Amino acid sequence: MEGLWAHGVLLICLLPCPVGSQTSSIPDQRWWTDPNEAPSQQHAARASQEQKADGAQPAQPRCVRCCPPPEKRFYPQYQPVPQINMTILKGEKGDRGERGMQGKFGKTGVAGSRGHAGPKGQKGSMGAPGERCKSHYAAFSVGRKKPLHSNDYYQTLIFDTEFVNLYEHFNMFTGKFYCYIPGIYYFSLNVHTWNQKETYLHIMRNGAEVVILYAQVSDRSIMQSQSVMLELKEQDEVWVRLYKGERENAVFSDEYDTYITFSGHLIKYSGDP
Repeated sequence: MEGLWAHGVLLICLLPCPVGSQTSSIPDQRWWTDPNEAPSQQHAARASQEQKADGAQPAQPRCVRCCPPPEKRFYPQYQPVPQINMTILKGEKGDRGERGMQGKFGKTGVAGSRGHAGPKGQKGSMGAPGERCKSHYAAFSVGRKKPLHSNDYYQTLIFDTEFVNLYEHFNMFTGKFYCYIPGIYYFSLNVHTWNQKETYLHIMRNGAEVVILYAQVSDRSIMQSQSVMLELKEQDEVWVRLYKGERENAVFSDEYDTYITFSGHLIKYSGDP
């Protein structure tokens, strides 16, 4: 079997060999061919010499195609990609453009963790003195050393002894307390009853009865008291009134001791802040 090249195609040729011999009868004979000769010419010359030496008839070679024809082969072609040197094409730096419009605000992010406390700062300078705090006070305490009996009309209890009368808000001549500072006030009334007589009085505000102090008829005289808290406005009036004489009604006192007292004071100011 020999290979032949024809028109760029390798042909495998099957040549017959003499029976009982697979090599040439001339052992020392070597085949020297020109390397520039075509493979087909070399194989043809070699086959002719062997046939002459053996005295046999030349056999026709049988060729078989072992590769595809050249027109069906695929040879990839190299396509070079052009390269551009940008440093050659780069020009000079242009002027700065105008600032664009502000974009939309994004969503608020998650609050970060609290940072470390910074160092303590220096002590500041002393500030200017502020205004003096405005305080409001109102208080009185008065007493009576004379007894009082009821008659056909209501009577205002007049006091003759002054214990405390801050800013003269209690009028000793009319027996009334006049409110000059609006706020919440506390009032208390103490009397001594008379034997075999009722004790019937009211703490009044602007002509209206607020609370009553009452004691029934008894063989013994006792000390009786009443207290109340009132929210007063400016120019309000508070006093004590003895009930009129539909019944025997009286309060006891004498010139040696003070049995009847009336007191009041401001608890909380409720005017402008």
